[in-house]
Amino acid sequence: MQTISIDTKNKHYNVYVGSGIYETALPIFEKQLQRADHVVIFVDEVVAKLHLEKLLMPLQAIINKSVHVFELPAGETSKSIETFMACHSFLLEVGCTRKSIAFALGGGACGDVVGFVASTFMRGIPFFQCPTTILAHDSAVGGKTAINHPQGKNMIGSFYQPEAVIYDILTLSTLPKQEILSGMAEVIKHALISDEHWVEELVSFQSFDEISAAQYLSYLVKGIEVKAAIVEADEFELSVRKYLNLGHTYGHAIEASTGYGRITHGESVAIGLVIALLLSEKVQSLEKGNARKLFDGLCSLGYSFAPVLKHEVDTLISYMKRDKKASFGDLHFVLLEQIGQPCVQIVTVDDVKLAHKQLNIWIREVYK
Repeated sequence: MQTISIDTKNKHYNVYVGSGIYETALPIFEKQLQRADHVVIFVDEVVAKLHLEKLLMPLQAIINKSVHVFELPAGETSKSIETFMACHSFLLEVGCTRKSIAFALGGGACGDVVGFVASTFMRGIPFFQCPTTILAHDSAVGGKTAINHPQGKNMIGSFYQPEAVIYDILTLSTLPKQEILSGMAEVIKHALISDEHWVEELVSFQSFDEISAAQYLSYLVKGIEVKAAIVEADEFELSVRKYLNLGHTYGHAIEASTGYGRITHGESVAIGLVIALLLSEKVQSLEKGNARKLFDGLCSLGYSFAPVLKHEVDTLISYMKRDKKASFGDLHFVLLEQIGQPCVQIVTVDDVKLAHKQLNIWIREVYK
């Protein structure tokens, strides 16, 4: 089991990463768990069938009483006001108080909504993140919690740090290909903002099937360490934490315009990464050719860019203007001065349209 420390101004906690680690990590919190009047596991309905017992059994053994379980809709559709209210209703129905503890067992969407529920139930109860996807190596760390609004992704939420992140990578063995693609997009993002050689290594694979379990573990730990360093420097996204949004401004627009759940978050981010690099070549000092190299590598790995062809650029720009980084109608993009050197810059609508047009040309070349 590897341990990564997260130290923010408001909280210290650890991320525990390893294979089959619930029995090892949970006893660290034995006294805290035994003091809780109620313990609740919120779990993605698909994950419940595959992995609930892995967490439930050792947890019940520690607290020596029943653990309440509430299943959430699978995937991004769970990040709704309806699910948020249903979670609160369940907590009230079973008699939870400020002395209760919640667990989020699932992917990034599950962690986001459960974290938001924990942050708002009786003004805040402790919760543990137990991610089960590659994507959640990013979302489970750093304390961002949220649900979606029809007009934009993650528009309703809070910053609320977990007690710990317990990341049992045995759960990754059941991920479908689309979820692997989704999660690895965030790994590639972490590489782009930190390490040129890591980017080259990742896009050199012809398929993620080539990656061994040991490599996955090393990549996930490295990605968490990249995020941890940034979160420690800027917990509330006032400066450098915005760098973690590379690819997200355009990506969120694609995701919202397509409809939440119809395209995965990571697949949307992968598309947004290419746009970010196109803009970086246009308005920053990034060497030309990097965007095309990334596009070709992502296509080879199995990412689809077809959703871009289904949306008018003006529709996407309307979503981008609602992005949380936008202000006074300006589009704020995370760009790269060089690979590993991110920055935030205001980008004109015309520049976005040009990048969108260039990406459309490349996509049509691939799908002709």
